[in-house]
Amino acid sequence: MDNRRPIWNNSKIIMTKLCDINPVAKEKLPPGFTDKSGIGVHYTDAFIKPMNTKLADGTRVSCKRKGLKITLMIGAKKGEGLMRRLEVSKDPVVMLGAALQEAAKAAGVELKIAGTDILITG
Repeated sequence: MDNRRPIWNNSKIIMTKLCDINPVAKEKLPPGFTDKSGIGVHYTDAFIKPMNTKLADGTRVSCKRKGLKITLMIGAKKGEGLMRRLEVSKDPVVMLGAALQEAAKAAGVELKIAGTDILITG
């Protein structure tokens, strides 16, 4: 059974489950995991890996990191966000969340991290 089904509210699609959050990603946060990047690249890579998938309607979703840039592609829509340490936070979790929101907004979609799920609309 596919668990990436739409979440319904009054017969309108609000959000679609993209994937589960990788529970191993938290283990890759500094100081428990050696990371000299200052942005938590090991955590970031582990977090975005499950986001590379297909939605229930067959739309391909891809999320990649190259340096400080996060690229989010949903079908033909593409958006980019930057891991901004000085402007946002030194915390890799906060930095990644802001970069993903920036990329989603640039792609014209909404991304939400709720509990253990990553949800998307658009």
